[in-house]
Amino acid sequence: MSRLVVVSNRVTVPEKSGAAPAGGLAVALQAALAERGGIWMGWSGKSSGGKEPAALHLQTHGNITYALTDLTKTDVEEYYHGFANRVLWPICHYRLDLAEYGRKEMAGYFRVNRFFAHRLAPLIKEDDVIWVHDYHLIPLASELRQMGFKNKIGFFLHIPWPPADVLFSMPVHEQIMRGLSQYDLVGFQTDFDLDNFGGGLVREGIGERLSEGKFSTYGRTFKGGAYSISIETAAFAEFARKAASNAIVRKARQSVEGRDLIIGVDRLDYSKGITQRIDAFEQFITINPAYQNKVTYLQITPKSRSEVPEYEQMQRTVAEQAGRVNGAIGTVDWVPIRYVNRSVARPVLAGLYRLARIGLVTPLRDGMNLVAKEYVAAQDPEDPGVLVLSRFAGAARELTGALLVNPYDIEGTAHAIARGLTMSLEERKQRWEKMMDHLLKYDINHWCDDFLKDLAAA
Repeated sequence: MSRLVVVSNRVTVPEKSGAAPAGGLAVALQAALAERGGIWMGWSGKSSGGKEPAALHLQTHGNITYALTDLTKTDVEEYYHGFANRVLWPICHYRLDLAEYGRKEMAGYFRVNRFFAHRLAPLIKEDDVIWVHDYHLIPLASELRQMGFKNKIGFFLHIPWPPADVLFSMPVHEQIMRGLSQYDLVGFQTDFDLDNFGGGLVREGIGERLSEGKFSTYGRTFKGGAYSISIETAAFAEFARKAASNAIVRKARQSVEGRDLIIGVDRLDYSKGITQRIDAFEQFITINPAYQNKVTYLQITPKSRSEVPEYEQMQRTVAEQAGRVNGAIGTVDWVPIRYVNRSVARPVLAGLYRLARIGLVTPLRDGMNLVAKEYVAAQDPEDPGVLVLSRFAGAARELTGALLVNPYDIEGTAHAIARGLTMSLEERKQRWEKMMDHLLKYDINHWCDDFLKDLAAA
């Protein structure tokens, strides 16, 4: 079995105790690396300021080596805050209005990918299989190929891939497409994303679809596929069951005694539809006044990319909106919306998911959305809650037991909340069992094994 080399923007290094990290993706990648032996390389999250970054910082845990590099202040600004998060992120989430192009940032993005390639090169062995993750590192394979590496290299995109007309608005779309063609396998979250990619190749006249999910472009033939990422379903379900005894979860249960809990959990980002969701909750109360003082909506939204002005402004907007709604429909003894603007520990989250009668997951656009899958996995089989899910989340392609909504349709989402709260136990169980059976079969390890098997065969 070939050694595995994983490259991602950020790296999850285990605690000194050697305990596996809590997140499903990190668990799966560490399991794959542990089985094969290998390297996980990425940015340390630290800046070297104006100085050239020091040599790679190597840490070994078992037969996995973690290779971390710092970046200069300029690199962080141009590669990460600049092109990756102010061009690629909004474009891939269909937000042309928020994409801010700059040649300096574009050059910084490609420069940092070249830097990653040169730092990684001395660590690569001839038969290593290389797996690159996400939009930050699209050009990495191209840089490695130019250096003469002929290894199997796969790429997985964790966010959506836009249709041709959206993608082509980006001045360097051809370089991005050319970069993807240098991989042996390009993985997307859904068949819709894969279709958008293939359609773009054909529309631009730079490639063609071949049989069996293969593409031909820029003189290369490579495979594309849909691999819906998931969670460690069985482990998370057990996690949620045990979380009922957590002190914070017990206090939360006591504080909503007699009321139904509605929960939303999102990183603070304009793609998550948080403001539309708050509007939908307000509309739900307005058209269903009997639910006044009978429900509590808990929105947990950790800060995100605070250095980017759009995110700082959004933080203020969401806080002000939650305050306005509480002022408009709240009473002396009832605060309708509890807005938490910081991270919550995963054991607590699991317990809160299990408490909630409604899981409100309504992004405007999302590659997959693992909160939806965590909410389903956390439910009590004897009394499961209802998932209200945006049809524009990748998870909607799998979680067919959810109540699907258009997050732009405020009244429609409000009606879905009402339907979820009045749904019979029998229907709730039927819907939940259908989704849970799927998640148990197609968990994070299945996703990881599926991708690596196809990469080996590519």
